Amino acid sequence: MGDWTSDANEALKLTLGELTNFVTVLGLLVLIFCGAPILVRSTEDTKSFAEDGLCEFHPTFTYPIYGEDEKLYGYQGLEIDLRFASGSLIQYLNIKYTNKLDSTSTVDDVEGILSRFIPPGYFKDEQKFLAFVEKDATTFQPLGQLIHSYTRPALSASTEKGKATSSSQSLDPGREDSVVFEAYHTTWNTSGFKELHRRMQIFILLYIEAGSYINEDEDSWEFVVLYEKRKRSEAPNAATYHFVGYSSLYPFYFFPEKTRMRLSQFVILPPYQHRGHGSELYKAIYQYTLSRPNIAELTVEDPAEAFEDLRDRNDLRMLLYNQQFMEEGFGSEAVTHGGGRVGGVGRAGKSGKGGKIVTTARGKMGPPSNKAWLEKWRNDLKIAGRQFHRLVEMLLLLRLDSSDAAAERAYRIQVKERLYRFNFEILAQLEKEERLEKLEETYQSVRQDYSRILAMVS
Repeated sequence: MGDWTSDANEALKLTLGELTNFVTVLGLLVLIFCGAPILVRSTEDTKSFAEDGLCEFHPTFTYPIYGEDEKLYGYQGLEIDLRFASGSLIQYLNIKYTNKLDSTSTVDDVEGILSRFIPPGYFKDEQKFLAFVEKDATTFQPLGQLIHSYTRPALSASTEKGKATSSSQSLDPGREDSVVFEAYHTTWNTSGFKELHRRMQIFILLYIEAGSYINEDEDSWEFVVLYEKRKRSEAPNAATYHFVGYSSLYPFYFFPEKTRMRLSQFVILPPYQHRGHGSELYKAIYQYTLSRPNIAELTVEDPAEAFEDLRDRNDLRMLLYNQQFMEEGFGSEAVTHGGGRVGGVGRAGKSGKGGKIVTTARGKMGPPSNKAWLEKWRNDLKIAGRQFHRLVEMLLLLRLDSSDAAAERAYRIQVKERLYRFNFEILAQLEKEERLEKLEETYQSVRQDYSRILAMVS
């Protein structure tokens, strides 16, 4: 039976390979792959893109489509050929295999199952699809309002021998070796976006655990979509757009007359991961939130651990480089010339990260922190309560003088007070001795995790 069973995660594979992995059809360069959702670019776009190097990746999950065990039965050599035009995400689907069992109720209908998760009308003729891709490259434009842009070096430039350009370093968009990325805000009311969303939403199933499709009948959804903007070598004033990832947002009522924006889904396609694009998409969403007077705060729905780290890193950097916040928090004389980094907390003001000794009055950050001051800043920065207080605790730990027993004790009490309130229902059921023990264990675990996160930022 195993000979006729295919692993859906292996069959659904995306290959972005070297030029030797390309075949030419109708003047287009297309990727050879085995059952992968793939972003297909026109010949001209491939010329500018291929020099950066390409990679192969698999979906993380297929159980929302093919069942909990992620297995497909009845085939040998199964390949699920699912492609997307890299701008509009128009799709092509073809199922290939070397052998198939005689048609029985036990043989999985691979295309029939998958077709329920993508819009109807996908291409099945490869040549027609490739001709469409060539046209799409020159006609597709992002939908919605541009809210954020940044540049990155082309990977070939950042890895060229002798250069030290970071893949997350911004460049002048006019440079030949730079690539521009743009984020666009849209809603269901944006003309054509519902159709585009129906094509992009499958990435939620493939890369977010327990991800699901959202309800189009709920009118309030908002979205931020990130694109790579590539120059065309034969027409430098023209550009094509390639889908990188997106996030969905939902506004909730916030008493008395504002809204709370909840970040619901967030996905960056694997070829663009670990290059700072997730951080830029998050920054775009956060800055958009700040620009909207009617939004009180930005929250996140059930974040995965990787996204929590991304959020923490970006929120911490934002606070560290907010000069007014840091001056008020730690004292004006403690601010260095590095854009808001401060001296330590304690008797000598000694930095826990090796910063200079600064003798100064303790600011409102504490510990203990001035609660009214914290709440004023939390409201101004539109950060959810638990997240903001975690960030404050990290900043305090970053500059905590471990030799100052009073500062250590004040910090420990402040963190434990928040943890007790957050876990009150569970802790209240325990005997006092066990409650104190559990609270101390949680505190030590939280402090250790803060140190891990701070190491990524400093």
